[in-house]
This record gives sequence, structure tokens and C-alpha cells, in this order.
Amino acid sequence: MRIYTRTGDKGKTSIIGGRVEKDDIRVEAYGTVDEVNCFVGQAVTELDQAKFADVLDDLEKIQHELFDCGGDLANVTKTRELKLKQESIDYLEERIDVFIAEAPELERFILPGGAKASASIHIARTVTRRAERLVVSLKKTDDTVPDVAVMFLNRLSDYFFALARVINFRLGNPDVEYVRSAKVFRGGKRKGE
Repeated sequence: MRIYTRTGDKGKTSIIGGRVEKDDIRVEAYGTVDEVNCFVGQAVTELDQAKFADVLDDLEKIQHELFDCGGDLANVTKTRELKLKQESIDYLEERIDVFIAEAPELERFILPGGAKASASIHIARTVTRRAERLVVSLKKTDDTVPDVAVMFLNRLSDYFFALARVINFRLGNPDVEYVRSAKVFRGGKRKGE
């Protein structure tokens, strides 16, 4: 199988239902979702199966959902059926609650780092936030962008934050608090939430 087609050599790429410039915000959005998926894959290689079986199951599920999200964003046909569903968001919320209960309470912002897998998940978190911003920008010009994509990415970045802390906790790495931070969290939540 040949993987090069030469059809993109002039700066255009195919999406489901058409062709667009390679620097189109839609391409940037689903490309960034793909970038998130790569960092998740990196974290998977850094996690011990025995200690993180539940997390590895989550991450495989999330990788499939990231593919679904990217596919939904790349689809501009009028009769499309979205692959990403509300159930994915509900699942992330359940897992976030589990992780928040497992890790020590948080009062201040923390610095990304600790174990390699935790650092990879923090990178995935920030790239997810970038993907979310791009999808929000795309939605301003295209009202066919599914709301579920924005909600999924928003919840996913929260999941990654909670997961990064749990990885460090299970490995005995304490969070490194941002020393200039005031106390901004109460019982795991930010003030005012």
C-alpha cells in the first residue's frame, strides 16, 4: 500500500465531503485532536499494566473517542451521523470524580511534572485545551460543528489533570505546588465553582 497520494502537494487536503486548504481552521482543529491522541499513546507506553490497568483501559477508550472526535470535525456532509456521543462525556465525569477522590486534596495550582507518564498527560491536557479553543473558533464560523466535540474536549482536559495527579500519587510523587499561588481550590474544586 502506498501512503502518499500527491493530491496534497498544492496545499489542499480532502475532508469528508470536500477539499479545503491545509491551513483551514477545521484541519488545524482535527489535527490538534490527533496530536492529543499521540501524547496519550506516549503516556500509555510509560504506564505499568499492573498498577494502572484501569487507566490503560480508559486511555484506550479515549484514543478511540479522539479518533471519533477528529472524524466528526472532518465531516462536512449534511447527512452525517456523529460518532462522538454524550455517553463519552458522562464517562469522563465519572472517572474524574473517582480520581479526585483518590488523590490528595488540592489547595494551590501545581506544576506539571513528576513521573514521565504524568508529564505526558499534562502535555495532552494542554494540547486538548488548544484543540478546544480551535473547535470553539471553528464553531463561530460554522454552526454545524457539534456541541458534543467542545464539551468532550473540555471534560477531557479536566480528566487529564485529575489523571496526571493520580499517576503521581500512585507512584509516590507528591504534587509540586506553584509557590506563588494563593489557595485557589477548596475540596478539589476551584473557588466559586
